[in-house]
Amino acid sequence: MAAILKELCERYLDALNQGDLAAVMSLFTEDAVIKSPLYGEMPASTFYRDLFADTTRSVTTLKNVFTQSTQVPAVALHFSYQWTLKSGKQVAFECVDVFELSDSRDRFRQLTIIYDTAHLREDFYQSSARQ
Repeated sequence: MAAILKELCERYLDALNQGDLAAVMSLFTEDAVIKSPLYGEMPASTFYRDLFADTTRSVTTLKNVFTQSTQVPAVALHFSYQWTLKSGKQVAFECVDVFELSDSRDRFRQLTIIYDTAHLREDFYQSSARQ
């Protein structure tokens, strides 16, 4: 199971790096929700549409994949993220994405994104397409 989850996570990061909305959305359930420190809580389709509109380039480097076996099937990714905003401003940070899995464990039904936004919040809001 761990190998399947790692592959699912790698597909996610590849789609994120490519800015491929269809590929990202194929990894989520129809009712998936994203909880982001910059964007707030919203449906996955809205979140990724907005993220890709605000992004010129994304480069992720996977550091760790954590799986757990508790009440809710989940997997967490620890990765470094180099994000180029539409303004051209580049920011880099480490991030943890915690995914709750579908019952079949082949798609994501919720994502909670965890990282410190203090150093990029001003640049993000100045260049965001959501103004």
